[in-house]
Amino acid sequence: MTTSIHEKVELLLKEEKKPCNKCEDPAVECVCVTIEAIAELPTRFGDFHIIAFSNNRDKKEHVAIVKGDVFDAENIPVRLHSECLTGDVMGSLRCDCRDQLEAALKKIGEMEQGIVLYLRQEGRGIGLTNKIRAYSLQDQGLDTVEANLALGFRDDERDYAVAANMLHALKIKSIRLMTNNPKKMAQLEQHGVKISERIPHILPSNDHNRFYLETKAAKSGHLIDFHGKPHLDEQSDKPLVAGMAEADR
Repeated sequence: MTTSIHEKVELLLKEEKKPCNKCEDPAVECVCVTIEAIAELPTRFGDFHIIAFSNNRDKKEHVAIVKGDVFDAENIPVRLHSECLTGDVMGSLRCDCRDQLEAALKKIGEMEQGIVLYLRQEGRGIGLTNKIRAYSLQDQGLDTVEANLALGFRDDERDYAVAANMLHALKIKSIRLMTNNPKKMAQLEQHGVKISERIPHILPSNDHNRFYLETKAAKSGHLIDFHGKPHLDEQSDKPLVAGMAEADR
């Protein structure tokens, strides 16, 4: 009889937790991630398991929303989603965060295997209060990058070391990363995650977030095409996106 992912995680939870000894060089900061709990998570997007992690890097509680048995598997579709209270919970139109999260859960919910890592990195790593401060500066005419810089931050303060180690804790051999962000790919690879493919994750913009998305593409290197860059003939068909009007297809 095969062992389910729930049973595999429960076995890990029963093992004695030992101090992290991965990093022998005291000059190197060691990122230790521990699986703390697992439960079933039925959602409107499908049936998942949710796995809670602790870590010694940022002391925050991050979770993996898992479809199917991903232990020791290859080419697992993965989406890294950074927490956005205003978007994920309140449906803010200033960003596309809720759309990205729901699209990822829907897509992975239809697959046999997949993972959404929900990371507690509000406001691209600057925190909720500072994100609202950045919003205020944007109301005065700054773009999202200029606002972060004005507050003394980099354009993106997120760190994916913990995310990489969450994938290692689940013994993932390789992933197909759903992202438009090359920096996210580079950080994961830097921390030993093998990326076999990038899956574009582009959603329609609205009047409130288009400038924000254009800024991410122009200043932060996100792979979002707003201006009709040349394509090969076999790439000429428009992507089909949920909610797209029939006339636009």
